[in-house]
Amino acid sequence: MLELKFFNTLTRKKEKFVPVSDDAVTMYSCGPTVYNFAHIGNMRTYIFMDILRKTLKFSGYKLKSVMNITDVGHLQSDADEGEDKMEVSARAQKKSPYEIAEFYSQAFFADLKKLNIEVPDIIAKATDHINEMIDYVKQLEDNGFAYQTSDGIYFDISKFAGYGKLSGIKLDEQLAGARVEENEEKRNPADFALWKKAEPTHIMQWQSPWGKGYPGWHIECSAMSVKYLGKIFDIHTGGVDHIPIHHENEIAQNEALTGNKSVNFWMHGEFMLVDNGKMSKSLGNTYTISDLENMGYAPAVFRFFCLNAHYRKKLNFTFSGMDAAKTAYFRLLNQLYKHKISQKAADPKKIEKYRAEFVDALTDDLNAPLALGVLFTMLKEEESKDYFDLALEMDYILGLNLADAKPHDEEENADIPQEIKELVEARAAAKADKNYALADELRNKIQEMGYLLKDTKDGVVVTKN
Repeated sequence: MLELKFFNTLTRKKEKFVPVSDDAVTMYSCGPTVYNFAHIGNMRTYIFMDILRKTLKFSGYKLKSVMNITDVGHLQSDADEGEDKMEVSARAQKKSPYEIAEFYSQAFFADLKKLNIEVPDIIAKATDHINEMIDYVKQLEDNGFAYQTSDGIYFDISKFAGYGKLSGIKLDEQLAGARVEENEEKRNPADFALWKKAEPTHIMQWQSPWGKGYPGWHIECSAMSVKYLGKIFDIHTGGVDHIPIHHENEIAQNEALTGNKSVNFWMHGEFMLVDNGKMSKSLGNTYTISDLENMGYAPAVFRFFCLNAHYRKKLNFTFSGMDAAKTAYFRLLNQLYKHKISQKAADPKKIEKYRAEFVDALTDDLNAPLALGVLFTMLKEEESKDYFDLALEMDYILGLNLADAKPHDEEENADIPQEIKELVEARAAAKADKNYALADELRNKIQEMGYLLKDTKDGVVVTKN
């Protein structure tokens, strides 16, 4: 086994990775709430998780990995406020929550495939594990950590002295109601819902010891991770937005149930910004993988874009950045193709040197930008099929479709005016909104301005007419 070091959010430092068991590394990843399409910020986090899983396997470890699908219980606010996101989406689209969940789950897995993200061993849907959640809540109630109100069963954070250990939030501030809206029936303002009692009109509800209702969001991950990975497991991943509420609450639930530490390594992917600002549906700057394809960016280009920043660093998404990534990616494929067709042999010592440098980069907290740099440096060597073969080894983790290397025009679309690019983006947004009349109108306008659009499997190609 190779020695691995990961940054642990729990201890706030980089640590040597030592698994709980010799049998297999156990890893739980927070998956999507399937009420809408996953956006590119979400997909950056799943690329980080993919790099982690593949690095573990590449390093010689067996892996048992689980990812949840949240199809009930995630309210509009992570802090137990608002309606269930599934119900809101179902009502807006005049479909059942189950139809909504199935449609967006399939779209999510299609995006994973496009991005060469391996699907974890076990996909756990929340609605398939209601009984496990009820049992979990009942045990917390029996142990004195939960209490009942008129609208649900809540976790009493005053009973758990370790609350705040992941995020650094101080328990006394939470008990005083700092930054948390107060609910008069709660013992403490920051107490969170384990089980919500359902109104008669609520579409998704199940019978429980407390009457008909549905699970809280946080209990879902606790119940499913314990079922499949045990009461203590190696790694829990997610986005940094999960740290202060969702993952903090998971720790409280798990350790209140077992009395012991539940996860050894907590690992989190940083935010993706858009033009140095927040990505938000209300701002109209959330893009999907399909949107990028319609704008002429293949999924591999987006993955390449993400790999150029460390997973613990914020990544600023801009279209100029994507254009630069596209050019660099084509340059990589062009250079790699020269090695692919070469019949020369490389110096074995150099092969081992580059392999070792690549491994060192990834085993040191998944330093993908450094690993990518090793690949680029290697391809500057005199052309050899040996370097191409080593690049394919690296691509197991990088996931950039390097086996398909062929000559590309790295300046493709580089001479397209900004005004045309903006119209192409507007057309893609119209298609995403299913406003096909507007999309056709924009295509015609682009054509009138002297440019042609060709929709391909790798995105939209713009050429001068």
